[in-house]
Amino acid sequence: MLSERIRNLNRKDYTGGGIVYWMSRDQRVRDNWALIRARDLAERHQAVLKVVFGLVPSFLGATWRHYQFMLEGLKKVEDDLDELNIPFKILVGNPDAQVKKFLEEDRSGYLVTDFSPLRIKRKWEDSLAAGLEIPFECVDAHNIVPCWLASGKQEFAAYTFRPKMKRLLPRFLSEFPEIHRQPYREIHSGTDWARVHENLDIDHGVGPVDGIMPGESAARAALREFAAGGLGRYSSRRNDPVEDGLSGMSVYLHYGQISAQRIALQVSYAAEASQADRENYLEELIVRRELSDNYCFYNPDYDNFNGFPEWARKTLDRHRRDLREYRYVRGELEGGRTHDPLWNAAQAQMVERGKMHGFMRMYWAKKILEWTGSPEEAQETAIYLNDRYELDGRDPNGYTGIAWSIGGVHDRAWFERPVFGKIRYMNFSGCQRKFNVKKYIDRFIPKSAPGPE
Repeated sequence: MLSERIRNLNRKDYTGGGIVYWMSRDQRVRDNWALIRARDLAERHQAVLKVVFGLVPSFLGATWRHYQFMLEGLKKVEDDLDELNIPFKILVGNPDAQVKKFLEEDRSGYLVTDFSPLRIKRKWEDSLAAGLEIPFECVDAHNIVPCWLASGKQEFAAYTFRPKMKRLLPRFLSEFPEIHRQPYREIHSGTDWARVHENLDIDHGVGPVDGIMPGESAARAALREFAAGGLGRYSSRRNDPVEDGLSGMSVYLHYGQISAQRIALQVSYAAEASQADRENYLEELIVRRELSDNYCFYNPDYDNFNGFPEWARKTLDRHRRDLREYRYVRGELEGGRTHDPLWNAAQAQMVERGKMHGFMRMYWAKKILEWTGSPEEAQETAIYLNDRYELDGRDPNGYTGIAWSIGGVHDRAWFERPVFGKIRYMNFSGCQRKFNVKKYIDRFIPKSAPGPE
């Protein structure tokens, strides 16, 4: 239900003027509830709809790898909007100031944006809302169940969140309405993408990743391929880093180039997969992914030590002075220069391919806790490396996964041991029991011998 996806960010009345959709997290045209809402408003008020995107010249450590993927996707957004007679404009600079300036110059009468639980987007929204005299709405176009309706508080773990999601899911997992073509066309000269690139202030030292095509059409093609083939082997292969058993959707979801709701609908109807395969995948896509949004939405300390549960902070505090057998500085970790070839291989995969298998990302983060001087240093280092190299960095899933690995978020206390305290532990021998470690290492570090000990 579209009305339940909307949060009013101020309480102003519409008095006329055009409708503007400030696109941010959901960078697509189809299956986009925020765009659907904005287009409905334009039709209802017989007003012109325009879409703007606030492009920050530098953003939370993002590199050319991330900007290139995003900008290529936005080029396709512009083309798709053009077919609907909807103008698209890139606004370079701090979005709160640039969007406000655009609204004033355009004499717009209504602003709609999409939802993100991260502090920086909410800060921009608060700044805008305080200075706007026109209605301003936020639409959760990213989650299937709107984040604020799924739960009114930070959930303790998946087992507390899952029943709430299952109860609400039938109400929201529905097909999308079609977006009608705008009946009038304003002159739109198109974006000068070379000029946009010139305005970026980013690190070009981390380049694009080969083999992952950006954009909404590429995302849909990847989904079709997974649903027709990979989904049927999901349960048996998803936890094996050697196998290519994952969907590859996380990058497209991060940039909003595909809707989680579209993925869920297609997976639900996939006749080629068993019920177990479908259910296991939907658990990750819906419960686990939306639990990450819940954590970041209700916990402002999602990226620092204070966001960890009390039991985890206490146990980590008790073990601050424990002897670390190995200690590495950030540069050594970034270069994959540790005694552990498995960890080095995971780091190499991330640097070279912009992604790391989910199982290995847990091992990777926990070893950073074991090899650095404090949980704060470990968390900061893991976030830095993740956000610098992972194509889906700066995402609630990333922040939450690191907080789970290092700080016990959404987990429970385990047996106490040095350094970790009661945080869940992972080691090399445990990985050997789960998958072919040598094969994984040799894939990313050829001719390596397995075994950190």
